[in-house]
Amino acid sequence: MHVKSELNEYKSFIKAVTSETGKIIKKYFRTNISIDTKEDNTQVTIADIATEELIRKMIEKEFPDHGIIGEEFGATNENAEYKWVLDPIDGTISFLCGTITFGTLISLLKNGEPILGVFHQPILDELLIGDNKITQLNDVNVKVKDIDNLSDAILLTTDHLSFEEYQNLEKFEELIRKVKLYRQWGDCYGYYLVASGFAHIMIDPIMSYWDTMALIPIINGAGGIITDYQGNNPVKGESIIAASPSIHKKIIEALN
Repeated sequence: MHVKSELNEYKSFIKAVTSETGKIIKKYFRTNISIDTKEDNTQVTIADIATEELIRKMIEKEFPDHGIIGEEFGATNENAEYKWVLDPIDGTISFLCGTITFGTLISLLKNGEPILGVFHQPILDELLIGDNKITQLNDVNVKVKDIDNLSDAILLTTDHLSFEEYQNLEKFEELIRKVKLYRQWGDCYGYYLVASGFAHIMIDPIMSYWDTMALIPIINGAGGIITDYQGNNPVKGESIIAASPSIHKKIIEALN
C-alpha cells in the first residue's frame, strides 16, 4: 500500500475511534466517579479503563496483526511491525478537576518510529492529527508560530515542582524570567497549544512512553522541534521540549 493512502486509512480509522471514545469521556466528565491509585502512585478512573478497552477492541478488530502498548493494560504483540501506543486520558488529574487540559493520545509506530500522532479533546470536540509532515486540527492545517526571541515566548509546563525532582529547577526558573508569559496549562493540552500556534514552548521534565509518542508526529508535522530535555531523540527520551524552531536551541542551552 502507498504510504500516503496507508496513512489516510489510519487517519480515517482514528476519526471513528475518537468519535466513540469521546462519548465515554463526556459521560464521566465532571461527575462523581471513583478514583483508584495505581502501583506507580498515579490515579486511574473508570473513564481511563473504559476508553482504553474500547480503543483496543477497535484496533484488534480492524488490525489484528498490529501490536498495542497502553498505559492501563500493558503490551500485546510487541514484535509487530506496527504498534499502537495509547494513553486513554492523558491528564487524569486535570480530568478529575473538571478542567479541559486533558485528552486522549494515540500514536501509531512503524518499526519503532512514530508515523502518526493523535490528540483528541472530546469536550471541545477537537481532533489534532500529525504525520510528521502535516498536522491538522479538525481537518484544517495548523502550524507552530515561529519567533526569534525568548522574550516574546509563551512557555507552558504541566507541574512546576517536577523540575526540582527530575531536572535542574534553578535553570528552569531562570528560563521563566526570560520569557513573555509562563503558565501551567499542561499535559497534552500544552503541546496542542504549541502545535496550533497559540504558545511557543512546552516542557515536561519527565514523560512516559505513552505520553510522548503521539506528540512527535504532531509537533513535527506542525513545523516545530521536539526533543528530550538534552536535545536528543525524543523516541528514546524520558522528557520533552517542544518549541518553535528558532528558539528551541536557545532553550536547550538555557536549561543545560
